Amino acid sequence: MSEKQYTYEEFLKIIAALRGENGCPWDRVQTHDSLKPCMMEEAAELLASIRIFDRTGNPENMIEELGDVLLQVVMHAQIASEEGLFTMEDVVNEVSHKMVRRHPHVFGTGNADTPDEVLVNWEEIKKEEKKGKDWIESPLREIPRELPALTRAAKVLKKIDKLYGKSSTYEEDTAAICELAAALQGCDFREENQKVEIILSDLLMRISDVARITKISQEQILTDKIDDLIENYEYLSDNGK
Repeated sequence: MSEKQYTYEEFLKIIAALRGENGCPWDRVQTHDSLKPCMMEEAAELLASIRIFDRTGNPENMIEELGDVLLQVVMHAQIASEEGLFTMEDVVNEVSHKMVRRHPHVFGTGNADTPDEVLVNWEEIKKEEKKGKDWIESPLREIPRELPALTRAAKVLKKIDKLYGKSSTYEEDTAAICELAAALQGCDFREENQKVEIILSDLLMRISDVARITKISQEQILTDKIDDLIENYEYLSDNGK
């Protein structure tokens, strides 16, 4: 007998049952705040599943992890529905409208022949959508502080350059990096910890600006470098070195 194939609607009912009066004790007590770490972990595991797929060509893990991310989305929507705020249908409706609005070259009369043109149009439409939204404090603060710091730094620097034209050039950044590295070398971290902290923060920001200018993902290249380091030490350990 083949295994039952659940539908999207049945999945919504499963989550509602887990949150219901006779549901799971753990699921029933969850809140938007308590589930934040879960979303971060599931997003990271989805990225890992893509890496696994690239290596193996097997999509099984990606299917599982996409399901886990979807679970988080539906859980938040279910909690909001119980609170009388919105439903999963509202979430689907909102994102559908957004995709239609931001792709006028597909669903309207706009034109965009290249990916770069699409991004320009996307940002212009997004800017119009944000007008009057009372939760946006400023263009710079709309970049979530919950992002990894290196990713957030590059995004903030990019927006500063776009809005104010005050970001540094590649040459200025690389010169400053050399100066900061020299200053760091001259510090005694045991006695000048606060000074070391300031230099390191400036150094990281300069490196973030280089990443912004060169359009290189700091998170990805650092992740790759960490993996290389692990592999090197594992090799040495396995070979008795």
